[in-house]
Amino acid sequence: MLGAIIGDIVGSIYEWDRIKTKDFEFFGHECEFTDDSVCTVAVADILLHNLPPAETMQKWCLNYPGRGYGGMFGNWIYESSPEPYNSFGNGAAMRVSPAAFLNRDDLDAALAAADKVTKITHNHTEGMKGARATTHAIWLAFQGENPTDIRKVISTEYDYDLSMSVDEIRPDYSFNETCQRTVPQAITCALESESFEDAVRNAISLGGDSDTLGAIAGPIAEAMHGISKEFVERTMNEYLNDATDIYEVVKEMYDD
Repeated sequence: MLGAIIGDIVGSIYEWDRIKTKDFEFFGHECEFTDDSVCTVAVADILLHNLPPAETMQKWCLNYPGRGYGGMFGNWIYESSPEPYNSFGNGAAMRVSPAAFLNRDDLDAALAAADKVTKITHNHTEGMKGARATTHAIWLAFQGENPTDIRKVISTEYDYDLSMSVDEIRPDYSFNETCQRTVPQAITCALESESFEDAVRNAISLGGDSDTLGAIAGPIAEAMHGISKEFVERTMNEYLNDATDIYEVVKEMYDD
């Protein structure tokens, strides 16, 4: 889960100032957590405490306004009786990592948890698939599966083309907010990585929806490689220290 938050923070300054290189300051000037982190923490809170998904997601987002919420989701936050709106946006995948982190021993439970927190908004087939594929990739990484086998499973189960390398994707890739054009690329960035940091650098270097690509690739890479103590402490003490409710949910996720 911290992998998603760090990927979001690092990518936050490149969403509208996109780059096509892995050579950049990792925690750049003016980095901050965005809607990706808020929604990820909301999912963790829902699953940790068995809270009502839609109402809890709304509560968290209303507590952190102006964090870059998409148009339809931004309207959904304020609805008195929130209903899913058939979205296939990549928001389905960027927030779902707690489903895998909290169900490391049970794939069916992880996927069911992903469905539970996704269908409240992103109930389109492609939205549900993007969340499931991300959860499944994280879960497989936790089992110690190698990148080749993870690639094979995700390609087969979700009909995603994972045949291109990061270097092959990068030249023609552009900003895209759909699961179909974000999830396969982000998974590839993680599977091709040599470390957590390398995965996030891969994701941001595509020059797309950088914070969301980082938030999807990050938790897969966290399960594969772990995250350095330096990155964890900097994130908690510099970026989350003033967001006490977020800080506490993250601590609860990792306490056991």
